[in-house]
Amino acid sequence: MSTSSPNTTPSKSRAKLAGISATAVLLALGIPYFYNVAPPQLVSLVSDLPVPSYLPSFFRNATTTTLKEPDNAFYCDPTHSYKTQLVSVDPLIIYIHNLITPPEISALLETAEPLFAPSQVTKGGRQQKTSDRTSSSAGLPREDPAVKCVLARARHFLGTMIRDGWDEMGPPQLVRYTAGQRFNVHHDWFDTPRWAPDGSDRKWNRVASFFGILQDNCTGGETHFPFAKPIAPPSPLGEQGRVAGWWREHEDGGLAFRPVAGNAIFWINLHANGTGDLRTNHAGLPLEDGLKTAMNIWPRHYYAAD
Repeated sequence: MSTSSPNTTPSKSRAKLAGISATAVLLALGIPYFYNVAPPQLVSLVSDLPVPSYLPSFFRNATTTTLKEPDNAFYCDPTHSYKTQLVSVDPLIIYIHNLITPPEISALLETAEPLFAPSQVTKGGRQQKTSDRTSSSAGLPREDPAVKCVLARARHFLGTMIRDGWDEMGPPQLVRYTAGQRFNVHHDWFDTPRWAPDGSDRKWNRVASFFGILQDNCTGGETHFPFAKPIAPPSPLGEQGRVAGWWREHEDGGLAFRPVAGNAIFWINLHANGTGDLRTNHAGLPLEDGLKTAMNIWPRHYYAAD
């Protein structure tokens, strides 16, 4: 006859129950980690499975967690619209209202902030400092989401002026002015076209310019085109631009545009034969006080090899 202890079976049951409870606790504690590392499609599958009601409430709630983008993720609004006004025909100058949105401005400034350095100019094919330009500049990475968003909008604005697969938008740049800083009269196009950066025998020049304002907490600092004229003299009843205060006829001749955040000036730099148009010469007038930050976009027109 075999003999056994009367406590053997209850002991085994308690051990088995303890093991199940420990497993459930480990699973519950591991759920948050699982949701951080598991592929989205797997998490979605698990979320759709029924969850037993006897599990702890924090375990049940964990399976209903919704994955979402970080709160600070940039979103490019494809429905954003802007308004254009023709200011000058020859040379062509167009004023663009609301080209750059406030979220885009914030994202661009955040990217550029650590990149600002004293501005330079190109002379004799070399970048160098000059007393003619006393601002700070920051080159922007074209792969940045906000940069890509604004460049795509500018590309759409240009239409057939940019030939896909041949021309390009070029790297953008932010420029910042503080009290007393300026950029004397200059033009954006190069006297001698530049060689293509890919090492080919093509050359390029800046066919047009966008100058978009990001920060306008300032006085002074207008963008002055000394050789440009408005399409028509202001009406005695008042011109919309003059009333709104975003442009005026400068007392020394030409047109002066006040910095307005989100708005931009667009102009054509080159004649039809590819040579530079001196009438697009312009200046960043001295800032009286405050801060002005703007975005330069220079589309590149390529010439076929000789």
